[in-house]
Amino acid sequence: MNPVPDRRPPDFSRLAAVGPYFALDTSPAGGPPEGFRPLTELYGTGPDAPLAARLRVVAQRLGTAELRVAASILHLGLAARFWSVGLGAAVLLGTVPTLEHAWVRIPDQGPLDLWTPAEPVRPAAGPLADQLHQSVLVGQLEPLAAAVRAAAPLSPRLLLGNAASALAGTLRVLDAHAPGAARTLVAELLARPPLAGSGTLRTGPRGTAFRRTSCCLYYRVGPGAGLCGDCCFSTPPGRGKRTD
Repeated sequence: MNPVPDRRPPDFSRLAAVGPYFALDTSPAGGPPEGFRPLTELYGTGPDAPLAARLRVVAQRLGTAELRVAASILHLGLAARFWSVGLGAAVLLGTVPTLEHAWVRIPDQGPLDLWTPAEPVRPAAGPLADQLHQSVLVGQLEPLAAAVRAAAPLSPRLLLGNAASALAGTLRVLDAHAPGAARTLVAELLARPPLAGSGTLRTGPRGTAFRRTSCCLYYRVGPGAGLCGDCCFSTPPGRGKRTD
């Protein structure tokens, strides 16, 4: 007798156990919790758009007058949020949620809150790498990059480097919960367009290491900011030099 396939929907609540960046709220509450707005609004442009408002807050907290520096750091954090949900679900649940019906709330501190009604969180079709490419890269990071570039002058190459860096960072977190399970997926995504050429991933018994081919500009926050661990530079470049 053939076993009856498990047709229960994926339990996305399991993702929160990895950390707040991985959490996806699918509670059937009849509607989004208070303070949430459609995720698509995050990608709106203009001075009153949610992303532009958040950008001003990030710049103030970083203490930088360079809007593009704050925009890059904001983009890096949001990319990590979306990769965490997608890659975490792929590794722990064997599927990737689509987020076209998701709602978002931007808290004062920490990663943004994501809520989506349970029913529309249907799994994408195809191999997991294809699901991640479509759901995260195409579905979220492409409109996010367009919105960020509308708010600050950043190059597409820098933003692709941020996306790759965020993906590698998500892998390091997942490696602590499911050792080795995400490495093949991440390596495949980094080897295909548009992330191909954005950095080099190395894996081994002691973990993973990534070195990007661009700079996120964090060193420009101020004296002593230093470089990120995966930066293309070994020492901070001169302050007058463009690095994007």
